[in-house]
Amino acid sequence: MQKLKILLASSEVVPFAKTGGLADVAGALPKALRALGHDVRIVMPRYYIIDKEQFALKHLEGELGVPMGSMGEIWAGVFEGVMPGTDIPVYFIDHEGMFGRKGLYEENGYSFPDNDNRFAFLSKAVFQLAKKLHFKPDIIHANDWHTAAIPVLLNTRFAKDDIFNGTASILTIHNLQHQGHFYEGLMNVLEVPWEEFNPLSLESWGGVNLMKGGIAHADMVTTVSPTYAKEIQTSEFGWGLENHVHGHNKKLVGIINGIDYDEWSPEIDPFIPQPYNAADLSGKALAKQALQKHFNLPQRNDIPLIGFVGRLATQKGIELIAHIMGGMLHLDIQFVLLGTGESWAEHFFTDVAAKYPNKFATHIGYSNKLAHQIEAASDYFLMPSIFEPCGLNQIYSLCYGTLPIVRATGGLDDTIENYDPETGQGTGFKFEWATGDALYGTVKWAVEAWFNKPEHIEAMKKRAMLERFGWEDSARDYEKVYYYALGKRRG
Repeated sequence: MQKLKILLASSEVVPFAKTGGLADVAGALPKALRALGHDVRIVMPRYYIIDKEQFALKHLEGELGVPMGSMGEIWAGVFEGVMPGTDIPVYFIDHEGMFGRKGLYEENGYSFPDNDNRFAFLSKAVFQLAKKLHFKPDIIHANDWHTAAIPVLLNTRFAKDDIFNGTASILTIHNLQHQGHFYEGLMNVLEVPWEEFNPLSLESWGGVNLMKGGIAHADMVTTVSPTYAKEIQTSEFGWGLENHVHGHNKKLVGIINGIDYDEWSPEIDPFIPQPYNAADLSGKALAKQALQKHFNLPQRNDIPLIGFVGRLATQKGIELIAHIMGGMLHLDIQFVLLGTGESWAEHFFTDVAAKYPNKFATHIGYSNKLAHQIEAASDYFLMPSIFEPCGLNQIYSLCYGTLPIVRATGGLDDTIENYDPETGQGTGFKFEWATGDALYGTVKWAVEAWFNKPEHIEAMKKRAMLERFGWEDSARDYEKVYYYALGKRRG
């Protein structure tokens, strides 16, 4: 098969800038595609939190003129670096007015009012950069609403540019809740024909919906799990676009995200007291003891330790956890929580920790080191998301022999096999309904299994550690999508 020239555009990329799972995918997928022999290049903003010296960024000679319609032509600089440990070029679009801010999308909880122009600018800069580099991409891979204008622009504003003749577009939906809905005047900035301002393309409730337009125009659309691809065609998970997505479901594919086993593996984790694997779990017991000591919890190995790492937000089921805290802490368990988010939740869990110092501990904030330690030390990992397009923490948990307790939604349902109390099979515990009663019942079920079926729990931990969700398989699935999209585009 021909090796492809792939231009991947994302608003955030690990290790340069991150707010969520989008950055993890944009940082890991290119490496796996490069390993398959493809020429992959990444484009992202040069937010001012990105240190030019730290990443050895070099300024490309000359400036980049970006046509912005009613705003006129805006000039930007371009910095070039590489993905650490690889030869993959990363191009940073540099413009102080657009990206010289502390936050990526918001500050102090408020979205920047010009996010429409900022990311229209990024999307158009992708095309101008390709022309500047004389790089003729086979595929432009857009991600979420921030770059969802790219498929629209490819079919309209840049359709007659020779360099993009035969270029196919892919749009990956990481979270359909966020769609990029703005006022209709954005049409004049995008410079796409007003004929596109219709309910089958960009128009939504009298404004421009970038995600909607991207779905309509992309040659292929992917989501980050097969179940999420089905869910976003329903009213519960479609956020008003379910009928639009369903109308394009013949070009919709769900591909599970992989994880980076070079970073998340108990065999090589530098943050835990002792390495361990499925053949010898003694290091996991030491990790549990060390975490209990860190949080001043009684050092007991005879009760299950439950961990939570994530945003304290509605999507993550944080209200469900708050609802059952009283009942859960009357079980014979310990619970450790790491996260930051909604202020009520931060205060609530801090208060609970003060009330139950021997059973519950919390760290408000984020620490990568502590996240690794909680994954390794915990017996169960709580992840009761209201919806979860893919999820990564449940996969990290499997790797560390920590059994996930999850709602059967999106990627959580795809990656976790429910416990069978008759046979002992499974890799975790799942519940269907997003209610406190369902969550409490499942936690209680898992705790009872810990005490009554210890042989099942031990076998499940080892089975979980042998599961693999690497980027190699995911990259091959994306590769198939790319070839199919090219076939459609070029006939």
